Amino acid sequence: MKNKISRLLSIVCIILFVTAHEADAQYKEKNYGNTPDKVVPYANFQNAYKKHFVEPMPFRGAGREKAAPTGLETVKIGFLAPLEGSKDVPKGQQMLQGATLAMEQANAKGGYKGTSFELLPHNDVGLWGAAANEVVAMDDEGVWAIIGSINDIVTHVAIRVALKLEIPIVNVGDPDPTLTETNIPWVMRVISDDRQSSYALANRIYVQDGLSRVSLLRVNNRYGRVGTGEFKDASTRMGHPVAVEIRFEDGDTDFSDQLNKIKTNNSEAVVLWGDAKELGLIINQMRKMGLNHPVYTCDRAVSPEFLKVTGGNANGIIATSQYNPKADNAKLHAFKKAYKARFNMEPDVFACHAYDGTNITIESIKKAGLNRALIRDVLLDLATFQNYDGVTGEIIFDATWNDVGQIFMVEIKDNDFNFSPVVYTDQKMKGSIK
Repeated sequence: MKNKISRLLSIVCIILFVTAHEADAQYKEKNYGNTPDKVVPYANFQNAYKKHFVEPMPFRGAGREKAAPTGLETVKIGFLAPLEGSKDVPKGQQMLQGATLAMEQANAKGGYKGTSFELLPHNDVGLWGAAANEVVAMDDEGVWAIIGSINDIVTHVAIRVALKLEIPIVNVGDPDPTLTETNIPWVMRVISDDRQSSYALANRIYVQDGLSRVSLLRVNNRYGRVGTGEFKDASTRMGHPVAVEIRFEDGDTDFSDQLNKIKTNNSEAVVLWGDAKELGLIINQMRKMGLNHPVYTCDRAVSPEFLKVTGGNANGIIATSQYNPKADNAKLHAFKKAYKARFNMEPDVFACHAYDGTNITIESIKKAGLNRALIRDVLLDLATFQNYDGVTGEIIFDATWNDVGQIFMVEIKDNDFNFSPVVYTDQKMKGSIK
């Protein structure tokens, strides 16, 4: 009997591998990370000798043969997010609520074969090493997968510990472009990364708006450094290297020194990268100093807090967004209604992506059964979830299991956010890139 079960599991694994391989074939003809042709490194000089991230990293380890446990009181799923002691607690709370709602709805439909799912929240304190302890604790608790987190330092540590412990992780909030480039075959991400935002901003600034000299003012942490990396590279490859890169500290309230440098360097526009409060304060000080440059920002400006801080000063600002919260999407409408009824607030970007990520996790567990390796196989099977239709729209995964679906540009008019999908026009780009 054991031999039959072993042979059956082997056949299932082979089918999953072949199916994922076939689904991935299309990526061999695409640039990694949806990179526009003319922004590919060295594309104007020669083709790459070897391309990376074009095939999914397989997991060839043991574990699929383990029998599912019996007599469980709940099916546990771990959760990692900033829940206390951090300025990101509001983001983490939204993320927790989105995951909670998905789990409550799944339990209302019978859970896992009549057994309820249970979410086990753990605090992401944003410190190196701390995440390792939390992942180990979740392993001790017997979780079958983990949802989280937002902080890129924490997430990088968490996925490496999860690799050792062989726990699937579904990231729903960290936009660090390097996250899935670790090639860890236990990690997927359901939110667009800052690579997508950077290409969208570069296209808008240099192609659509025809500008050429840009100053970059960013927060002095890993989110600012890694998040703007692709924008700087794209700018250089399009013939418009960033004129100056200036930093500010997280929590700063006076940006006069930085803005005076921008005021004297003949920039045509300013790109801002940081959190909503600081970005809003920078806008106010710019306008007070008579700096009326066009302003482009990362997605974190797309929040009620940014509008509250800036007031009318926000009008005309361009930002990016990982989804369109105003989309005519039946799933999104139903989710927003249920979320408002459950938590008495509107969901933000982290709540929406946590809801999608938790539903993908639950669906994988239902399909695979209670076995981490088999859950991983289903979760990271491109044929299963490559085009997942969620409340955030269509989630499309590349060969690193990173979300490369539609990204949006946001223009603030009359103190309101207006969303439009990003469209790259090859003809225009050819004319602007050197």
